[in-house]
Amino acid sequence: MIPEIEKASSERIKVFQEGKLKELMVYLQENSPYYQRLFEEYKIEPQQINTLEDLNKIPTTSKEQLQQYNDDFLCVPKSKIVDFVTTSGTLGEPVTVGQTDADLDRLAYNEAISFACAGVEPDDILQLTTTLDRRFMAGLAYFLGARKLGAGIIRVGAGIPELQWDTILKFKPTYLIVVPSFLLKLIQYAEQNGIDVNASGIKGAICIGESLRNQDFSLNILANKIKSAWDIELYSTYASTEMSTAFTECHAQQGGHQHPELIIVEVLDDNENAVPAGAVGELTITTLGVEAMPLLRFKTGDMVVAHTSNCSCGRNTIRLGPLVGRKKQMIKYKGTTLYPPAMDNLLNDFSEVESHVIEIYHNSIGTDEIGIKIATDTPTDRLLQAIKDHFRSKLRVSPKIEFCEIKIVQELRMSKLGRKPVTVIDRR
Repeated sequence: MIPEIEKASSERIKVFQEGKLKELMVYLQENSPYYQRLFEEYKIEPQQINTLEDLNKIPTTSKEQLQQYNDDFLCVPKSKIVDFVTTSGTLGEPVTVGQTDADLDRLAYNEAISFACAGVEPDDILQLTTTLDRRFMAGLAYFLGARKLGAGIIRVGAGIPELQWDTILKFKPTYLIVVPSFLLKLIQYAEQNGIDVNASGIKGAICIGESLRNQDFSLNILANKIKSAWDIELYSTYASTEMSTAFTECHAQQGGHQHPELIIVEVLDDNENAVPAGAVGELTITTLGVEAMPLLRFKTGDMVVAHTSNCSCGRNTIRLGPLVGRKKQMIKYKGTTLYPPAMDNLLNDFSEVESHVIEIYHNSIGTDEIGIKIATDTPTDRLLQAIKDHFRSKLRVSPKIEFCEIKIVQELRMSKLGRKPVTVIDRR
């Protein structure tokens, strides 16, 4: 199930997207209070925007603007909105996103072709281990996408390894939709209860919320831990509520594929120019086919590398590498530039670390400081020194590390909406 446009040449994909962009410009001019003001202020006429290169004539839209003028981004009356969702608020106040019937159809299409990208077929059954409620778009997208693809889905919800295994053994799903670190909890429960994970019938896991790979696409420490115990395929995904689109790995596992019929991708530097090939930049997106709240040159705040080489799966689309980090969470620490995912990965190397949270703050002289609270059953000086040495070896610096009770760390990790754990608290 590969859409024809995704197998087309890069030149044809570009022409296709430029046609969609022209339609979007007219739609925004007619329906979006926010973009109407923007076009008027910068004297932008929709007919001036004909190519993807013309996008740089348009100012970008930030998360702060989306938060401040949330309702002005709506292009339809609220009576047409059939589903209301909110962002998780990882980098600020949550944003409300409305979806029309057409938007839900688009969401289902996006997830169906994303699942197909990861090898899911109509006769597969997916077990959903994340929430479908709490105004969470992703859970709804997974359900709609499985239905669109013709696959089965079991809505188990978050947590409770006992219930997850009861469901796996009873209904024989073939794929899990799961946060990768939760797979370790499922493995641990299986080991404690005499369950053979490799006889469970699970073929693969579509992993959300945490990285599985290093920048060269090799498995990171977390993924290697999973694979050493459970011989299943691990597929990375990247998505956000604002863009209502997913980038999912195919069998080649060389980055998440763009769906060019749904989204335009730019990777920009601090001056909002395209970065050179292979360089890190901020993912900036333009949504296509969204009715209620389309976005034009929206800066996601996520730092990524885009890959354009041919993929063995037959798709000729841009692929996004593992998330380098969030722009706002970039840390200048003792002359070294750091992103929290690099620290998460190093902590995964220690089986003694049960849970952790990274706190970023300004010290008394106004420079960045990092503190890591770690929950462990073995809070020894030897472990502390080993973690610090590991940081110095891999990152050239060692942050302040403090052992805490698991209860304290878990309370810090719970987000306001309780939809997903927070591993970084930025107090700057």
